[in-house]
Amino acid sequence: MSQITFLDRMVAWAAPEAGVRRALARRSFEALSAKTNDNSRGYDGAAKGRRTDGWKAAGTSADAEIAAASGLLRDRMRDLTRNNPHAAKAVSVLVNNIVGSGIIPRAATGDARLDETVDRLWTEWSAACDADGQLDIFGLQTLAVREMIEAGEVLIRRRPRRLSDGLAVPLQVQIIEADLLDNTRNGDLADGGRLLQGIEFDPLGRRRAYWLHAQHPGDAVVTMRRRLESLAIPASEVLHLYEKQRTQVRGVPWGTPVMRSLRDLDDWTQAELVRKKTEACVVGIVLGADEADQGIAPSVVDADGNRVEQFEPGLIAYARGGKDIRFNQPATTAGVGEWLRAQLHIVAAGFRMPYELLTGDLSQVNYSSIRAGLVEFRRLIDAVQWQIVIPVLCQPMWVWFCQAAWAAGKLPRPDIAVEWSPPRFEAVDPLKDAMADLLALRSGTMSLAQAIARQGHNPDAVLAEIAAMNAKIDALGLILDSDPRRVTKTGVMQADTTGQPVNPDT
Repeated sequence: MSQITFLDRMVAWAAPEAGVRRALARRSFEALSAKTNDNSRGYDGAAKGRRTDGWKAAGTSADAEIAAASGLLRDRMRDLTRNNPHAAKAVSVLVNNIVGSGIIPRAATGDARLDETVDRLWTEWSAACDADGQLDIFGLQTLAVREMIEAGEVLIRRRPRRLSDGLAVPLQVQIIEADLLDNTRNGDLADGGRLLQGIEFDPLGRRRAYWLHAQHPGDAVVTMRRRLESLAIPASEVLHLYEKQRTQVRGVPWGTPVMRSLRDLDDWTQAELVRKKTEACVVGIVLGADEADQGIAPSVVDADGNRVEQFEPGLIAYARGGKDIRFNQPATTAGVGEWLRAQLHIVAAGFRMPYELLTGDLSQVNYSSIRAGLVEFRRLIDAVQWQIVIPVLCQPMWVWFCQAAWAAGKLPRPDIAVEWSPPRFEAVDPLKDAMADLLALRSGTMSLAQAIARQGHNPDAVLAEIAAMNAKIDALGLILDSDPRRVTKTGVMQADTTGQPVNPDT
């Protein structure tokens, strides 16, 4: 407890309020000092001492960190994806689960005829929507998501076309790699806006333009007919797809946390392989009779006396004065499998996926464990689909499509509501999942449209197909065991409202 000093009394006599504030401030300072000195009540992560002397943690902003490292991170991640099988598999697994066969839209205006018109027009347009003329809309989704994972970000540019180009809707889209974004464009603008890593912001902090190169800076052949400097493209014409982990303006590759681990694992694998091959090549060593002649000759020669520069299978090394042979026995390496499995667990954690999906190793799982692992992974995929891919990529492309179709006179209005159906997850046990869906339908906790959408299909299209098929079956007078209108799941004929079995002939 702090003591009131003579000076405190003098201050309080002259200015009572100031005296009180002085005393209270001293007590607050003493309490804070006591908490700081009490290690049991502080943060261990912020403690300073011998054990944390080498822990360097920069307090820079996300944009500052990305600006200094984004280019090198992209290059190294692409190199790993090209040459490291685990990195290639991780990227492939993420893309296949996020996009799969495609994230499918369906118009949801409430007008059946309008919805059918919009869906048919989308299907026709999506087959030729690629500005490069190679992919359909689902291929573009796959490429965009792959770039987001591998390079950290990707740009999608709107390309309006003329009516004379013969497209169902005069619009195409183009995938642009993040390398074309001019990250040398930085600084404040005269109107109060700013440039940050090639992205221009207005005074309110809204994206106004993207400064893009006309040609990839890493092209082997530079076309002089194209401008070397970057040009500003309005932000309304560009989509920027990346995962936002902080208040950052650009993204980083998803494999960034385990780049060094992947590189070290690759180096260790190659070194271990070379060691094993070297040991296996040397069949035996011919030793000398005297102790002075036990050393290996400075160079290895073959039977003809020619110097051998590389080890080959069946090689025999000769010592000076060799008279006796001793066969080589390669050393066994214990625990390699366990160590490799532990390292791959680290890699899988860095890519946020189960170890089994990264490696394909299912030797240590059962139904319960693999299902538990997939549940958490599917939550991640759902979050990426509904929080990143659909709102940032799919929905804006749908808006572009509707606006272009309306401007071309193909649609009555430009604002068409839409519902999205991501690809369904393959069931670990299809029978159990089907029974769970059936119970949910019968209990009223899930609609039939939701059940069909979970399978990755358009509910309206599926129900229309079922109705058409049922009408054709009834016209032919057929009774199928798979028809729930006629036969129960136990194989008994369904009864009508009078309690009599259904007879299609009456």
